[in-house]
Amino acid sequence: MHHEITLITTIAAALGLALVLGFIAARLKLPALVGYLAAGIVLGPFTPGFVADSALAAQLAEIGVMLLMFGVGLHFSLDDLMAVKRVAVPGAVVQMAAATALGAALATAWGWSLGAALVFGLALSVASTVVLLKALEARGAIDSVNGRIAVGWLVVEDLAMVLVLVLLPALAPMLGGTDSSESGGRGLWTTLAITLAQVAAFVALMLVVGRRLFPWLLWQVARTGSRELFTLCVVAAAVTIAYGAAGLFGVSFALGAFFAGMVLRESEFSHRAAEESLPLRDAFAVLFFVSVGMLFDPLVLVERPLQVLSVVAIIVVGKSIAAFALVLLLRYPLNTALTVSASLAQIGEFSFILAALGLSLKLLPPEGQSLIVAGALISIAANPLLFSLAEPAQRWILARSSAARRHAVRDDPLAELPATTEERYLARQVVLVGYGRVGRRLAGALRDQGIACVVVDRNRERVEEVRAQGLPAVIGDAAEPAVLIQAHIAQAAMLLVATADAVGVRQMIDAARALNLQVQVAVRTHSDEEAQWLASEGARTFGGEDELAQAMLRHVLGTMQARPA
Repeated sequence: MHHEITLITTIAAALGLALVLGFIAARLKLPALVGYLAAGIVLGPFTPGFVADSALAAQLAEIGVMLLMFGVGLHFSLDDLMAVKRVAVPGAVVQMAAATALGAALATAWGWSLGAALVFGLALSVASTVVLLKALEARGAIDSVNGRIAVGWLVVEDLAMVLVLVLLPALAPMLGGTDSSESGGRGLWTTLAITLAQVAAFVALMLVVGRRLFPWLLWQVARTGSRELFTLCVVAAAVTIAYGAAGLFGVSFALGAFFAGMVLRESEFSHRAAEESLPLRDAFAVLFFVSVGMLFDPLVLVERPLQVLSVVAIIVVGKSIAAFALVLLLRYPLNTALTVSASLAQIGEFSFILAALGLSLKLLPPEGQSLIVAGALISIAANPLLFSLAEPAQRWILARSSAARRHAVRDDPLAELPATTEERYLARQVVLVGYGRVGRRLAGALRDQGIACVVVDRNRERVEEVRAQGLPAVIGDAAEPAVLIQAHIAQAAMLLVATADAVGVRQMIDAARALNLQVQVAVRTHSDEEAQWLASEGARTFGGEDELAQAMLRHVLGTMQARPA
C-alpha cells in the first residue's frame, strides 16, 4: 500500500473492524465499545497481522475528543458549571489526591522512585470525559442533576491535569527526571503564575468576546440557508478554537473545545449545532476507543497479572469508594453518590498523555505505561456494567437500610423548612419538584400571582438559591415520603413535578397521595408513552412538543381571525 493513502487505510481499517467487532459485542449483550477496544488491539503493533498507523489514529482520536467536548459544552452552560461547584470542586480535588496517594503507594511498594510513583498515581486519578459522556448519553442523563455533577467533576479534573502537564517538566529534575520543558530555566512559581494567567486569559476571552462573536457568526452562516456551510461552521469552530487554545494559551484541546461549545450555547442555533455535529462526534469517538486498544500489549496480562489487578482495583474500587464517601459527606443523595462513583471508575485520555510525558522525562518506567493502558482498557470495558449496576445497588441498599435513605440529608439544615416559614406556605401550597429552567419560571410565576410554593430539589446550590430569594425549599429526593413530609405535602393543593429527570415520578405520585388523597398532580413529560401511563395514574401531563404546538396554533388562529375578510 502506498504511503500516500496511509490515512485512508487507517480510517478504513479502524472503522470497518470496529463495526464488525462492535456488532458482535452488541449481539453478545456486551457494550459496543468493548468491540471498538478489541478492534484497536487487533490493529495494534502487539498482535500479528496488519498494523495501523498508531500516530494517525491518535490524532484522529484527538479530533473525536474535541468534538465530544464541544457537544458537552453546547449542553452545559456556565450557570450549570457554577451550580455544581460546591460538590465538583472539593470532590474532584480530594478524590484526585486520594487516588494519587493510592497509586503512588502501590508504585513505591514495587520499588519505583518518587517521581515515577507520583506520575503513576496522577495517571490513575483522572477519569476519561469521553467515556463518561458516552455512558451518560446512552442513558439520556447528561441533562440530569447527577449528569451535570459528574460532568462538572470531570471538568475540574481536566483543569487540574492541565496544570500538572505544564508544571511536571519544571518539577522533573527535582523528582529524578530530565527537564525537557520550554520554560527557559524559569522557577516553579513563575511557571505556575504564567500557566494560571494563560488559562485565565483564555477563559476571559471566551466569556467576554466569544459569547458575542461566535453566536453572531453562527447566525450569519445560518442566514445563507446552506446546511453544508452551517455544519462546516460548527465543526470549524470546535476544532479551530480547541487548536488555538492549545497553541496560544497552553489549554488542552478538550477544554478548548468545551469552552467553545459553552459560548456557542448562547446562540439560538445551539440545538441545531449539536444535531449537525452528532454523526461526526460518534464516528470520531469510535476512533478514540480504537486508538486506546492499539496501545494495549496483551502480554502484560501474562507477565504482570497481580500488578494489573492492583491497578484495576485502585481505578474501579478505590476511586469509587473515595467519590462515594465524598458525595455523601457533602450531603448529596445516594443515587448521586452512586452515579458519580460509576463515572469515575475508569481512566482515559489524560492518563495516556501524562504517561507519555512521564516516559519522555525519564520519570515513568516503560512498564508503567503498559500498566496504565491495561488499567484503562479493563476499566473502560467494565464501566457500562458499573453504570447498569448503580440503580439495582441503590434499590438493594434502600430496601435494607432506613439509615441509608436518610444519610445524605441527616441533620442537614436544608432538609427541613426553617422554623420561621410563614403559615401561608404550609397550607394549600404548591409543592414544586425541580428548580431547573422550567422550575425557575414556574416558581417566579407563582410568586407573582401570590400563590404559596415550596420547592423540592436534590441540588444543594439550587435549594440555597431559592432560600436566598426568600422562598421555602427543602433538599432531597421527592420520591421519598420523608422529603415530601418536610414540604408539608399533607396540606398541599398540588404536586407540580418540573424536573427534567423523570426517574422516580411514579414513586413521587404514590408517596404524595399516600400522604394527601386530595392532592392534584401535574407532571412535565418527555414522551407520549410516559404521558400515557402518568395520565392513567390521574396526573395532568405537559409535554414540550405538545405545548409548543398548541402555543403556535393559538398564535396562528389569533392572527388569522384578526385579519380582515
